[in-house]
Amino acid sequence: MTIPPDTKNWTWVLERPCADCGFDSGAVEYDDIPGLVRANAAAWPAVLARPDVAVRPDEQTWSALEYSAHVRDVFRIFLERLELMLAQDDPRFANWDQDETAVAERYGEQDPELVAAELGAAAAAVADAFAAVPPADRGRRGLRSDGSAFTVDSLARYFVHDPIHHLRDVRG
Repeated sequence: MTIPPDTKNWTWVLERPCADCGFDSGAVEYDDIPGLVRANAAAWPAVLARPDVAVRPDEQTWSALEYSAHVRDVFRIFLERLELMLAQDDPRFANWDQDETAVAERYGEQDPELVAAELGAAAAAVADAFAAVPPADRGRRGLRSDGSAFTVDSLARYFVHDPIHHLRDVRG
């Protein structure tokens, strides 16, 4: 079963609350981001321990295992993007096709215990990296491949929506 690709431009979550998960980036302070990431990561091992973790609920929806592998990779990708923003002036991020990655990396066939460990490690790394950014550097910019511009601050608030939203997806 092939999942239809997600073609939405989710940058709107910086302008208004997400009607699906309730996340409101405008109500989140930068200094809250590391704690939100750590709290989110702490919930995934229970998801990955489910006996039906690899079962898709329908033909249009990833399994909890696939969502977990995706969230792990979101943590990794945004760590890379943050590091680029701090090391370069106005870097352009490489395009990341999450749907292509899910197929190529065979998310649905990965070992749930390994995904849990990798997700936890990736979350800790990105949480620590955001926590270490001094206030003077939070205005540094980076550009997504589609031209969307972010500061470190807006990237953090945009990024944290994804794992929060997906945890809601797997909890129903």
